[in-house]
Amino acid sequence: MGLRPRDIASRMAARRQRGDGYVRDTFTLPREEARAKARDYLSRYPKAGYMSAVESWRELPDGAIEFTMRRLPSAD
Repeated sequence: MGLRPRDIASRMAARRQRGDGYVRDTFTLPREEARAKARDYLSRYPKAGYMSAVESWRELPDGAIEFTMRRLPSAD
């Protein structure tokens, strides 16, 4: 039985979301607003305490940036 790429992608996405403990927020904004939002996010949830990072990003055809920020739910 062959798996379609769509099936593999769905399975991988479900596995990633299953409980790795991270909170993810996805935004789609114009370039300058995206930079400001990422800076604000990282200042609100510093990497040292929340392990915050830009998990992924891409430029859309209209020039907007879609990005996902990742952090732990609380600092230790």
